[in-house]
Amino acid sequence: MTSPRRLDAQEVSVTFGDQLVLDRVSLYVERGETVGLRGPSGGGKSTLARVLALLHRPDHGQVSVDGTPVRGVRHALPVAVRTRIAVLFQSPRAAADPRLSLADLIAEPLRAVGRPDSEVGPRVAELAERAGLTPDLLGRRPHAVSDGQLQRACLARSLVHRPDYLICDEATAMLDASTQAHVAAVISDYQRTREAGVLVITHDPALMGRWTDRVVDLPGRVPASA
Repeated sequence: MTSPRRLDAQEVSVTFGDQLVLDRVSLYVERGETVGLRGPSGGGKSTLARVLALLHRPDHGQVSVDGTPVRGVRHALPVAVRTRIAVLFQSPRAAADPRLSLADLIAEPLRAVGRPDSEVGPRVAELAERAGLTPDLLGRRPHAVSDGQLQRACLARSLVHRPDYLICDEATAMLDASTQAHVAAVISDYQRTREAGVLVITHDPALMGRWTDRVVDLPGRVPASA
């Protein structure tokens, strides 16, 4: 039997304190498709994104990648597993190390797994060009570039390991219309090239309609037990 080619959250529950944020939620993203995740603010969309990105261990349920259950969180997993899933967050300034230049920001995941400089340099240049970053921007640190330019660097960083699945958590919310369109186009082009699965979280119904193949509605937050 052929293993499913999808990123799968199965019966996932997450609790913070006495608040049940996700209650046995299931969602899957197949290779090559774009899935939209819709729901009210505070309903657990970002928590589910972090679970799928292997950044948060659920209290119940599990995440599987192509039919293989993943046990543990990102830093404790083998490189071959954790690099298959990438995430692009809403706020590039919260996600970026302010001490790094944009070039080093893009290169950091490669250096973290011991890739040689002979591989790092060309990959950074390729992704910077794809993301729409001119060479003069690559030497600048986050404080010296706009939010849009920094998000382009974060986008390049997210693609650096050629992930099979990309999770976009309100990744275009802070961008102007032209940058938003460019980011979406780069992701869509990458998806076609790599047959990657993409999960999109956005409050923009027009973007959701244009970008996704199907939409999953996440119920509102579950009230705490009395």
